[in-house]
Amino acid sequence: MKVRRLLLLAVFMGLLSACTGSPPLQVANSSVPAYNQSYVVHGKRYHVLETASGYARRGIASWYGPKFHGRPTSTGERYNMYALTAASRDLPLPSRVKVTNLQNGREVVVMVNDRGPFVHNRIIDLSYAAAKRLGMIQKGTALVEVRMIETGKRLRAQIDHSKSEPHPRYFLQAGAFASLANAERLKQQLLKQTRAPVEIVAGVANTGSKLYRVRLGPFSDRRNMDAAVEHWRIGGIDGLRVISD
Repeated sequence: MKVRRLLLLAVFMGLLSACTGSPPLQVANSSVPAYNQSYVVHGKRYHVLETASGYARRGIASWYGPKFHGRPTSTGERYNMYALTAASRDLPLPSRVKVTNLQNGREVVVMVNDRGPFVHNRIIDLSYAAAKRLGMIQKGTALVEVRMIETGKRLRAQIDHSKSEPHPRYFLQAGAFASLANAERLKQQLLKQTRAPVEIVAGVANTGSKLYRVRLGPFSDRRNMDAAVEHWRIGGIDGLRVISD
């Protein structure tokens, strides 16, 4: 009996030791889907926004295609490279956003249903179809604006409006020259100071002589253009003139 009591006491003490030495159990928030909770990729923790309301950011977009076609996305859907979808590190899933290519003014509305891209300085990963709409397939990346848009009837009207009416494109003219060589010289100087597209457009002056205009852009709207003007003014590029086509 004494031996039996000692054995029972040893088992009890072992169980007590196991319980007190274990870390507390951490239970995930069951009210929030797993794909909208914080997560870790390559040792770095990412946090998901509680809402996409008011979301508006500018940065570099990339795209992903055949290698991932048919694989499950973060929401469990199968990735379809021919659908208008995208991946974001911090937007709640699913979210519907408008992506504008600030280099050519093209726009596309996409459903964000996946996580990524996990590359420094990129803010969104687009499907092949979305990237094609924005004209960025060949280059692979583009400077874009990502903006949350309304849902329901207002969203439908906004999509139809963007398809039916062309958006004006804005440029910043840095100079105009009678000599192509001088225009080319300014273009090369600007390319050393900015990553924005710089082009020379040949035209005719009021006198009837040839005129070569050096301009940066295009920009999809005046707000983006004004922000760029301020950025370049700080960088030493001043005296830019606004033009549109």
